[in-house]
Amino acid sequence: MNGSPESVPGPVLAVVPARWESSRFPGKVLVPLAGRPVLAWVLDAVSAARRVDAVLVATDEPRVAEAAAVLGVEAVLTSSEHASGTDRIGEAVRGRDAAVVVNVQGDEPLVPPEAIDTLIATLLDDPEADVGTLACPLEDDERDDPNSVKVVITDAGRALYFSRADVPAVHPTAHRRVPSLRHVGLYAYRRTALDRFLTLAPTRLEQQEGLEQLRLLEAGARFAVGTVPSHPRGIDTPEDLARCERVLAPRGGAL
Repeated sequence: MNGSPESVPGPVLAVVPARWESSRFPGKVLVPLAGRPVLAWVLDAVSAARRVDAVLVATDEPRVAEAAAVLGVEAVLTSSEHASGTDRIGEAVRGRDAAVVVNVQGDEPLVPPEAIDTLIATLLDDPEADVGTLACPLEDDERDDPNSVKVVITDAGRALYFSRADVPAVHPTAHRRVPSLRHVGLYAYRRTALDRFLTLAPTRLEQQEGLEQLRLLEAGARFAVGTVPSHPRGIDTPEDLARCERVLAPRGGAL
């Protein structure tokens, strides 16, 4: 980790929210994956990102905090009542010096360090952006999948809307189809935007779509969206764990 002081307006702190309860796969962040906990693979990737200055785990489970300590990463025990990962991050970074706060979910063991660096660059390269995030091309079999979140962006790379539905729609008279994009759930927040998020109540659209980023978008926050050719899916189910095992097992415990 070696953030560049010339291009970064202050420390870049990556926070890995690692909630214990999950409706489909409780305790998944500590489940063994290719001989190591899922969390270990995530922390390896975050620590390898060149633009990250420090890493922190935010969790509501002492076992996760203990695992993070064994892996050499500080953990903060947070409330179990948080409605979103961003709320959990907000509690974890309270009182800490960070100009940019990066959110990398604890169930993404295949996240490339380069994607994290691209995420941070996307935010910092747009001085007017409040939040940076990523998107990749949407596959045809993902269009009707509500677990594949779609994002519509402007030609300038700003987010217009996030949805679980297949957007944008195509009018019969359209001359060409705008490429559909899958949202990659990584975020880089300017500290002011994160602090603002924590003061806002959940919105109706956020609750209807089940997408916390809509809270800031509705409040007028500017999302800069970087595009990557592809991005591996995280772990939501035991089947996802098996898929990641097939990828990581040949690596023998290394990135």
